[in-house]
Amino acid sequence: MFNVDNHKCIGCGLCIEDCFVKDISIIDNKAFIKNKDCIKCGHCIAICPTNAISTDDYNMNEVINYDEDTFNINSENLLNFIRFRRTIRKFKDKEVEPEKLLKIIEAGRYTPTASNLQNVSYIVVREKINELRELVLESLNNLGEEIIKTSKNELEIKYAKSWKLMYKIFKRNPQKQDNLFFFSKNIIIITSPNDLNAGLASTNLELMCNALGLGALYSGFFILASHNSHKIKEFLNLKADEKIINCIVIGYPDVKYLRTVPRKEPSIKWL
Repeated sequence: MFNVDNHKCIGCGLCIEDCFVKDISIIDNKAFIKNKDCIKCGHCIAICPTNAISTDDYNMNEVINYDEDTFNINSENLLNFIRFRRTIRKFKDKEVEPEKLLKIIEAGRYTPTASNLQNVSYIVVREKINELRELVLESLNNLGEEIIKTSKNELEIKYAKSWKLMYKIFKRNPQKQDNLFFFSKNIIIITSPNDLNAGLASTNLELMCNALGLGALYSGFFILASHNSHKIKEFLNLKADEKIINCIVIGYPDVKYLRTVPRKEPSIKWL
């Protein structure tokens, strides 16, 4: 529940004005939270000028007061940071520290979700990454065989042949080549019943990777394989409502980029 400390509350009404679901009222010149329609977004905690509002649903020790020096990001620096990020497919033979992986997930944890459902979950694969790699390549190989038999799309057939070759190389020598995880030692799988929530979280995860000096790759091959394999879902021990939305391959980059790259002009409609 969300609660108001009447000794601190000054009845200013700011929390009422900012409460989207209108779950707060004024009684005897003090804010009163009904906890009926509350979605636990925490806006009331964030906006209260006297720090009078708290909740026992979350850990209040995580609350940090706003500080201009440490909370603000220069807009040009942020834009350049986004422009400079690159997909990494070459990683050093170096473990990513667990505390960095937790910090990456923390960036996802604080990403907004529809109705504040906070229904995004994360699976970190480290020790069993090679077992998962084999399952993914097996699934891609099976999918590739089916595509070659049935498809007339040249691009699909091209990918299908590459998947079959990847699986063949892996079965001969798993250490020779890895065009799936690129010998990364860490992946984070993002799951959610809501595609948008998981997609938004994934973006923040990847930005935090770059901020920590790490490299990241969104693995579309993994997503495709996982959607066509019960073995992968069983291996990951997914719950009934957990849907694999994204997979981020993470590691220390073994490549150094020196500049940004050009992009298409944006497609914009001004109405």
